[in-house]
Amino acid sequence: MSGSPLLAALSGARVGRLHRRVLLTVSVMFFFDLADLNSFAFAAPAIRRAHDFSVHDVAWVTGVGFAGMAVGAILGGRLTDLLGRRAGMLWSVVLFSAGSLMNALVTGVGLMAVARFATGIGLGALTTVAITYLSEVTPAEKRGRFQSIALGTGLIGIPVVAFLARGLTGTHPESWRLLFLFGALGFLLIPMLLRLPESPRWLLTRGRYEEAAAIVRRFAPEHTGNEQQPAEEPPRARMADLFAPGMRRNTIALMVVWLFALVGFYGFQSWIPTLLADHGQDFAKSLTMSALTTVGAVPGAFLAWPFIDRFSRKKMATVLGLIVTALGVGYGLADNSALIVVFGVLVAALTQTYIAVLYSYTPEVFPTHLRTAGAGLGNGLGRIGNVVAPLVIATIYTTPSLGYAAVFVFISGCWLVATATLALFGVETKRTSLEQLHEGRMAPDERSIGA
Repeated sequence: MSGSPLLAALSGARVGRLHRRVLLTVSVMFFFDLADLNSFAFAAPAIRRAHDFSVHDVAWVTGVGFAGMAVGAILGGRLTDLLGRRAGMLWSVVLFSAGSLMNALVTGVGLMAVARFATGIGLGALTTVAITYLSEVTPAEKRGRFQSIALGTGLIGIPVVAFLARGLTGTHPESWRLLFLFGALGFLLIPMLLRLPESPRWLLTRGRYEEAAAIVRRFAPEHTGNEQQPAEEPPRARMADLFAPGMRRNTIALMVVWLFALVGFYGFQSWIPTLLADHGQDFAKSLTMSALTTVGAVPGAFLAWPFIDRFSRKKMATVLGLIVTALGVGYGLADNSALIVVFGVLVAALTQTYIAVLYSYTPEVFPTHLRTAGAGLGNGLGRIGNVVAPLVIATIYTTPSLGYAAVFVFISGCWLVATATLALFGVETKRTSLEQLHEGRMAPDERSIGA
C-alpha cells in the first residue's frame, strides 16, 4: 500500500476547497476544545470566592479533568483506529459539549470533578483524532502549516474565555457558570463534521478501497488513475505493535515528550490565575494579567507557520524548548506586574509554537493502522502526568521553603526533559509522504538505546 498511486495523489494534491473545509472545521473544533479546556482555570478564582474551594480543591478538580483527558486520548485513539476518524471526532465533540453543559449546572467539589472528568474524555479524544485526521488528508508539503493554522485559530478560544471570565465573574457570584455554557456551544460543530469525508488512509486499512478512491478524487480532482485494488490484506491494528522492534523507540520517546511537555504546558496555563490571585495581586488585577498573558498564545502558534515545513521539526522543537525553559524561570523570578506580563506573554507564545510542531510531528511517527492509537498513547500519558502534577504544584506552592518561584522552576524543568528527549531520540519527518516514512526510515537501530 505504501507505493499506491492513490496515496501518492493524496500526498501531492494541490490545496483545494475540500482541504480548506477540513482546515476550517478542525480549527473551529480546536477553538471550542481549547476554550473549554481552560474554562475551569479562569473560573476557579470566582468558584473559590463563591463556594469556598481551597487550593487543593482546585488541584483535585483539575487533576480529575486531566484523568478524563487521559482516558479520552488513549481509549479514543484506539477506538478511532477501529471505527474511523470522522466518528471519533463526532463523538468527542458530543462528549465534551455535554460535559461542559454539566459543568454549568453543578457546584460542589465532587460533582464538579465528575463534570470535568466527562468533559476531559471528549477533549482528550478530540485532540488525538483531530491532529491525526488533519495529517492524513493534508498534502505532505503543507502538513505542518495546516496544523499551525488550526492550532493558532483554535487558540483564540483561550483569550476569549479569559476575557469573558474577566468581564463576567465579577458581576455575580454565579456568573462563572456562563463560561461553561459557552463551551457547550461545541454542539454547533456537529453539522460541520457530518460534511467531512472519512480519511482515505483509514479506509484503506479497513480494505474499503473503492470508498477511499472516491474520496481521494475529491481531494485530488486531477487524479484519474484506475488502478486495481491491491491484493495484500490490510494490516491489523494491534496495540502491541507500538512496542515491536522498529517502533518501540519512537513510541517511548513520544510518550516521554508528551508527558513532560504537557505537564510543563498545563502547569503554567492552568495555575496562573490562581497563583497570581494568591501572590499579592488583587482578584481583578490577577484576572486581567492572566488574560493579557493568554494573548501571546495565538501569534505563537501562527509563528510556526512560515518555518514548520521548511526546517527540521526536531531541531525547531529543541530550540523552542530551550528558550521556553529559560523564560519559565524568568517568569517565576519576575517581581513586578510588567515583567510578569512580558514573560507570561513570551512563554504563552513560544509554548504554542512548540505545541504546533509537536502536533505536526506526532501523527507522522506512526503508521496509519496505529496512528491515533500511538498519538493517543503519548497524549494520554501527558494527561496522566497532569493528574498528579496539580497536586505536586500545590504541594510545592504551599511548602514554606519553596513557594511561588519554585513552581515555575519545576515547570521549566519539565520542559527541559521533554526537549532533551526529543533532541536525543527523535526522528525526522518533514515534507515526506506518510507512507514513505514507514518504509524502514522510521525504525532506528534500537540497540543504540538498549532496547
